[in-house]
Amino acid sequence: MMQSAPDLFSYRRHWAHKFGTAPELPMSRAEMDLLGWDSCDIVIVTGDAYVDHPSFGMAIIGRLLEAQGFRVGLIVQPDWTSAADFQRLGQPNLFFGITAGNMDSMVNRYTADRRARSDDAYTPDAAPGRRPDRSVTVYAQRTREAYKGVPIVIGGIEASLRRIAHFDYWSETVRRSVLVDAKADLLIYGNAERALVELSHRLARGEPIETIRDLRGTAFMRRDWPDGWTVLDSTQLDTPGPLKVHNDPYEDDPRCENRAEGVPVVAPTPRAERDKTVIRLPSFEQVRDDPVLYAHASRVFHLETNPGNARALVQAHGQRAVWLNPPPIPLTSSELDRLHELPFTRRPHSSYGEARLPAWEMIRHSVIILRGCFGGCTFCSITEHEGRIIQNRSEDSILREIEEVRDRAPGFTGTISDLGGPSANMWRLGCRDPHIEAACRKLSCVYPEICRNLNTDHGPLIQLYRKARAVPGIKRVLIASGLRYDLAMRSPAYIRELVTHHVGGYLKIAPEHTESGPLSKMMKPGIGIFDRFKELFDRYSREAGKEQYLIPYFIAGHPGTTDVDMLNLAVWLKRHKLRLDQVQSFLPTPLAIATAMYHTGRNPLKRVTRQCESVPVVRGMRQRRLQKAFLRYHDPENWPLLRQALKDLGRADLIGNGKRHLVPSFQPPGTGGVPEGRRAPIAGPRLNASRAGKSQARRR
Repeated sequence: MMQSAPDLFSYRRHWAHKFGTAPELPMSRAEMDLLGWDSCDIVIVTGDAYVDHPSFGMAIIGRLLEAQGFRVGLIVQPDWTSAADFQRLGQPNLFFGITAGNMDSMVNRYTADRRARSDDAYTPDAAPGRRPDRSVTVYAQRTREAYKGVPIVIGGIEASLRRIAHFDYWSETVRRSVLVDAKADLLIYGNAERALVELSHRLARGEPIETIRDLRGTAFMRRDWPDGWTVLDSTQLDTPGPLKVHNDPYEDDPRCENRAEGVPVVAPTPRAERDKTVIRLPSFEQVRDDPVLYAHASRVFHLETNPGNARALVQAHGQRAVWLNPPPIPLTSSELDRLHELPFTRRPHSSYGEARLPAWEMIRHSVIILRGCFGGCTFCSITEHEGRIIQNRSEDSILREIEEVRDRAPGFTGTISDLGGPSANMWRLGCRDPHIEAACRKLSCVYPEICRNLNTDHGPLIQLYRKARAVPGIKRVLIASGLRYDLAMRSPAYIRELVTHHVGGYLKIAPEHTESGPLSKMMKPGIGIFDRFKELFDRYSREAGKEQYLIPYFIAGHPGTTDVDMLNLAVWLKRHKLRLDQVQSFLPTPLAIATAMYHTGRNPLKRVTRQCESVPVVRGMRQRRLQKAFLRYHDPENWPLLRQALKDLGRADLIGNGKRHLVPSFQPPGTGGVPEGRRAPIAGPRLNASRAGKSQARRR
């Protein structure tokens, strides 16, 4: 079974709890003075504007640490050109906590085509340019300049996705762990609550941060080798082929064997000794120079992500190594309830005045009901950050928050905009047997088919929806988080309930593609399941007397996708009379399995060898534009590119002015747009399927 952990709220509160609860966490010395504080115990530095809402990382961590009795201040979107702005709250008593914010800073700042974005939803009035590239590293460096002796702890999604050597799409290089570049004392990955609470109390008791090496969900640098540990080289688990020998950073340690080969030979350990077993991944230098070893390291890394059986990992970076403790133990329902019921104001900091904050406006009337996703989509970052085990809030707590939104949320008119999370319909779903769950190393519970051990009963969720609708003052409850439709097909009653009461005209759905090649690399179900779901959706919409549409999401340029695959997808869209206004190109985010495919041309979903399967990869900007153009086959701007591609693919029969043709043979005059007074020749509902930058924060 899953290992237990101390209750998040069982620690004796720090003495500073006597100051009480802050109306807002302070962002200036003047606010600290009003609270009667002479100093902060912890200062959080973040790339996002401060919104005191449980959907924002700095707020949920800040309020949790406040509940533990600590004084928490915020430095938000600081001027990173000097260290001065990092001194605005003074020196904290315990540590600086540094995060890029709710999004990776590179995804926040750049599109999949590496163009700078024109806005930032996490900044007042969506102003761009308020955070640096690779914010965690820059903030940590400036903080160290400001206060040399204060511990620095980095976390959030940017640090999580860069905790080991990783491919960086924006520079097209393999970069070192962010720990090396940020020179931080500790990295906390994934959901950080357990590690942060224990770390804060131990530091408050006077324990030096350099001695705190036993917290789950943390990573740190080390030179020495701990006593009593058994070393398993990752190549003993999956042999990738002949290795390029690099210097062994532990070559002076007598516990390491066979130093000539650089690989210690150690027999696998019994389960009882797992807590003292570490897996050595290929070094940074090896994965940087050898794509096969990079793919191999990605595979081993993802097989060690279940908190129930994961072992520690270590990866050499020169003469030092990054050591990763196993992932954190998931929160219980009672812990997650208390976390979401902390005294949030549920609004942006008062200093922003009337400024718009698009990210807050989108979620201010929504309620999070779960964490995690067991879908395992290879392009998504939830696996690396929130994990595969669903963490559920209780029904009572969710209903209380709905009442809180009704009574306190600014501008509330009676509509809850979403009850969801990474996936809307995974609430209370999970493995039927905790022993099986703790031992499982599958990367997905629903691919290639739904696991027979997975509980797929949507009954409790149906009851939650009905009770939410019945809360006095609530007019509508919408489901805006993306839906896992293959799971929903197990419960037609759930689909009927959803379609009848909880769809606001459109429902997001993510088939991603129609062809088996790319779908197998995404770990997504075949398009036939989507077709069957659409039949039920349309039927129940008619029965409810409603005109409702599905918004299907598709990805261009994903590893494993050929131009023929995109052509077939375009033909499918045309046949179904679907026109996508905005589409998504694959964006390789650090640590994702699909990113390993993109970088290496190998498939880490299977055993990686020198002779293993090659994966087609779309690299050049012309081919990326072409694959994206197939998704918008109806746009005259794309017709010249598509005509040439159809000829190259031997499908010139799809060029013409008839209904069976994909693109017309004529080109509107001018710059390629549709002339005034004339309409594009393709009919059908216009669907906005934009997901720019959401591959790492998906709500499905």
